[in-house]
Amino acid sequence: MTQREKPASYYALERPDLVAELPQPIGRALDVGCGAGGVGRALRAAGAAEVHGVEILESAAAQARESLDSVMACSVEDALASGDLPGPFDTICCYDVLEHLADPQAVLVALRDLAAPGGRLHISIPNARHFSLVVDLVLRGTFGYREWGHRDSTHLRWYTRRDLVALVDGAGWKVAWVRAPEFTGRYDRYLDRLTLGTTREFNSLQWHLLAHRA
Repeated sequence: MTQREKPASYYALERPDLVAELPQPIGRALDVGCGAGGVGRALRAAGAAEVHGVEILESAAAQARESLDSVMACSVEDALASGDLPGPFDTICCYDVLEHLADPQAVLVALRDLAAPGGRLHISIPNARHFSLVVDLVLRGTFGYREWGHRDSTHLRWYTRRDLVALVDGAGWKVAWVRAPEFTGRYDRYLDRLTLGTTREFNSLQWHLLAHRA
């Protein structure tokens, strides 16, 4: 993950849509890239017994400490190498994190070793096949990087649904499901119904994935 600071709202997201996908009970949770603790608060509200976090930006980590049981202010790679993360964890959240890492598979392997028996890994990640990317590349001749969002300029890697499944499988996790988030736009909902879901590979901005420790 990058140390370049983004708008405060970027670190405050709670992502209740993602937390609602988690099987119960959540148990002891680890939020990788926990920001200012928004997801951690949502995990607590959903019944998590404990919530621990890792956040590379010190100012955001300081805010997260007000809500979480513990927060390490460093990269996830350094946190894993230190041996100080208080596992095992029943639920490990990697929300919009893996695309920022130089070696996400190595991180997922190390996180698997911190998972309790039957522990879960929950991921959200941008969809590299979204139609807007094709439009920009083919018609506008640009990748179209932005300060944040789908084409955040700090993203190091890009994944399709198939790529994501291969990444997680390759790290020794057992994939339970991978799905597109609920469409909020009227056009996307209409297109999804009209095509019986066959266009989700192209109009889903993200993929959500749940896996278990194999």
